[in-house]
Amino acid sequence: MPQPRPFKQVDVFSSVPFLGNPLAVVLDANGLDDAQMQAIARWTGLSETTFVLAPRDPAADYRVRIFSPETEFPFAGHPTLGTAHALLDAGMQPKGARIVQECGVGLVQIERRAGGVLAFQAPPCTARPLDPALLPQLQAALGGTPAAAGNVVEMGIRWLCVPLASAAACLAVHADIAALTALLAACRADGLALYGPHGADGPADYEVRALLSEHGALVEDPVTGSANACIAQLQAGGDYTVRQGTCLQRDGRVSVNFRDGQAWIGGACLTVIAGTILA
Repeated sequence: MPQPRPFKQVDVFSSVPFLGNPLAVVLDANGLDDAQMQAIARWTGLSETTFVLAPRDPAADYRVRIFSPETEFPFAGHPTLGTAHALLDAGMQPKGARIVQECGVGLVQIERRAGGVLAFQAPPCTARPLDPALLPQLQAALGGTPAAAGNVVEMGIRWLCVPLASAAACLAVHADIAALTALLAACRADGLALYGPHGADGPADYEVRALLSEHGALVEDPVTGSANACIAQLQAGGDYTVRQGTCLQRDGRVSVNFRDGQAWIGGACLTVIAGTILA
């Protein structure tokens, strides 16, 4: 029989409701099987729904499983921050100074910062340059916007990270979905992450967009922790800020900090729905 389980919907990478990336969190998923979790994620219709379970690793504060409406991910960024926020909001007391999340890529460290900001340490990744033979296909996918290079970065999710000349160039991209679908298949990436610098008086240091092909349709993710973590791994250090979601009338804000060579991806979170779900 279904039972009431604590449930929250969190806006991630925003301190203002409805301007970030929403996440559904089932705070006690113990006893649910894979099919039930997938059905709930399909029902919420959000890009990700997370399910909190008892940890298996004694160093972890909790274990999380992350589902899109179609599949499970070993790691994703905005679900990491949103789940930690939901648990803290519900009264969780971490074992140590940092929150430790157990997920498909292992243990992920999360810090609490001033102003309700949380930040996760980017998990290890691998990167490989985009095959130069695919550059014409990349240009086609970008609707003709010039791009000279790209790297496929894998961090549980694989992003094709492509630098553009400016934030304005990033915002001006009108992707060709047929070319994008073929490109992502050819380079074995899950999505395309574009980034370009703002000017000195801009709202952030970089503009980022995350584009995906789902069933042949173009989907833009509002604010993406994993894409920003992958882009950060390509940078040569130095802290910076990101705005993302502009084309979707969102205003996501991401901070990227480097400590001892490790990238930390941060942002504000807030709870917009709290209650129970029958599952």
